[in-house]
Amino acid sequence: MPASLSRTRAGVWLIGARGSVATTVVAGCAAVSAGLHPPTGMVTETPVFAGSGLPALSSLVFGGHDTVDCPLPKRAEALAAGGVLPPGLPSAVLTELGAADREIRPGGPVPADTRSEEELIAAFAADIQDFVERRGLARTVVVNVASTEPPGSGDALPPSSLYAAAALRAGCPYVNFTPSTGLHHPALASAAAASGLPYAGRDGKTGQTLLRSVLGPMFAQRALAVRAWSGTNLLGGGDGASLADPAAAAAKNAGKERVLADTLGTAPEGEVHIDDVPALGDWKTAWDHVAFDGFLGTRMVLQTTWQGCDSALAAPLVLDLARLVLRAHEAGLSGPLGELGFYFKDPVGDGPAALGEQYAELAGFAGRLRGARTAEHPGVPR
Repeated sequence: MPASLSRTRAGVWLIGARGSVATTVVAGCAAVSAGLHPPTGMVTETPVFAGSGLPALSSLVFGGHDTVDCPLPKRAEALAAGGVLPPGLPSAVLTELGAADREIRPGGPVPADTRSEEELIAAFAADIQDFVERRGLARTVVVNVASTEPPGSGDALPPSSLYAAAALRAGCPYVNFTPSTGLHHPALASAAAASGLPYAGRDGKTGQTLLRSVLGPMFAQRALAVRAWSGTNLLGGGDGASLADPAAAAAKNAGKERVLADTLGTAPEGEVHIDDVPALGDWKTAWDHVAFDGFLGTRMVLQTTWQGCDSALAAPLVLDLARLVLRAHEAGLSGPLGELGFYFKDPVGDGPAALGEQYAELAGFAGRLRGARTAEHPGVPR
């Protein structure tokens, strides 16, 4: 590659930077960059994105905000002990974990925090800008991977929206990988529109809803009548604890139910229940029971069970999204990136809900980025 096209360093600022997902993101990026593990689960490493000009994994620099103080190396050791990270990986990428940990700043608001919303936003934005300037980064994306917060009440900005506002103020594109409010707060709508920044979200689609976005279209396309669709989630770790709050669980389930309504054309009977099972740690089990009618009204049932490691499912998607949004920012794109709906339960913009159609839009976005790269560097082979 000509020197003029060499990639400069780019930042990934993680909200919830000492959580399981963030730790897996940092450790996984280092492991893949060093050739210790293949990029399994990373769609941006497949041929469809060749020539799109995405930043190299080795060029990413990590930092973030968190309200806890457990160092990333220690957090990684705990994840390895629980089978989330491969044995020996925390020691193999200790340098990278330590470097990212030194870039984590105190988040908020914390109990007894007397700072106003404006003071919090200004402090968070200053942290991000300091990171960008001190590390000499070409651009930085802010990604929310914190635990789900309960829906806010009134006009007050919830923590996720304070961080989103700080991202805009710092001139950084934003990704909300959680069901928390983030940029969806009405008070931020005009600022987001005026910022000229690209953004994407919300609520990463990693397990049960991923399956629903495939099965829903199957029933609709085969003209089978779904009578009821019920589900149960068993979760441990921080997400299990936060989703034990009924209000937080309702925010999470809204995206799951919306996928069915959009792909089936109507909302079937049934609900999703979320149970906190601390013993599961970072692992989750999702069970679905689908009652449907076939020819001549014959009643049938489909049952599915999804068992997975939440952080290992989420981390490659977070890396994908960081690279895609960083590249979109570099290419001068702005506003909601609806073409990234493939990654979310509740995507911004007006896009399809079926996974196959979402993948087609994502592939089209890859082509759009390739076209932008050719325009930026005419005469360079695509």
